[in-house]
Amino acid sequence: MNQATFHFYGELNDFLPDFKKDKAVHCSFNSDQSVKHLIEAEGVPHTEVGHILANGVPVDTSYLVDDGDRITVYPLAQNGSLPLRPEEVRFVLDNHLGRLAGYLRMLGFDALYRNDYQDDELAEVAERQDRLLLTRDRRLLMRNQVRRGYWVRSKIPRQQVREVVGRFVLAGQVVPFRRCIRCNGLLQPTSKEAVVDRLQPLTRLYFDEFRICPDCDQVYWKGSHYERMQQLIDQCIR
Repeated sequence: MNQATFHFYGELNDFLPDFKKDKAVHCSFNSDQSVKHLIEAEGVPHTEVGHILANGVPVDTSYLVDDGDRITVYPLAQNGSLPLRPEEVRFVLDNHLGRLAGYLRMLGFDALYRNDYQDDELAEVAERQDRLLLTRDRRLLMRNQVRRGYWVRSKIPRQQVREVVGRFVLAGQVVPFRRCIRCNGLLQPTSKEAVVDRLQPLTRLYFDEFRICPDCDQVYWKGSHYERMQQLIDQCIR
């Protein structure tokens, strides 16, 4: 068996067991193994990797590791953040992140989500539509199809949305209440007269501004929930 030594830096240690964090990781392997394969065998998805050095020389993920190699692996994000340009802010989320999808839509971000997506579908959608895959399944991020992805650390939805906003420096791109929380469609203004027959009596009496989703026909207005949602938005962009 060949052997190589790996050093993982920064937040890549999030994927390692405690006894390997911030330490030299000794790896035994057969010949003709790519550095991508060996990195992911340690639990680190390629989507989280920035650059790799083999014996001090930059290499890409296709590099075949040699016996005795010293491999240094750095995270993609510097200082824990990775700013996205507006045209890059297109997400697809796995089945376990429905609440996070709703929060991202509330902030105005394109967040594709279905609760029946299979892993193959998620990887295919991420590739075909050039979407950044958000998931709690690190193995899903190891698929070759997935070029952009992020393993969401927190298990709590409100913390997850703050995590994603911070990670990708999205606070300056927040445009609240422009997307349908139910289906991700872009909302359009509509007259009260057009939706009046769908409103409860108190809503008819006290509200005059409405929006509608052209995709699923959901109607929105600034009801009692609006202030609570605004408080959450303020927390996310601080």
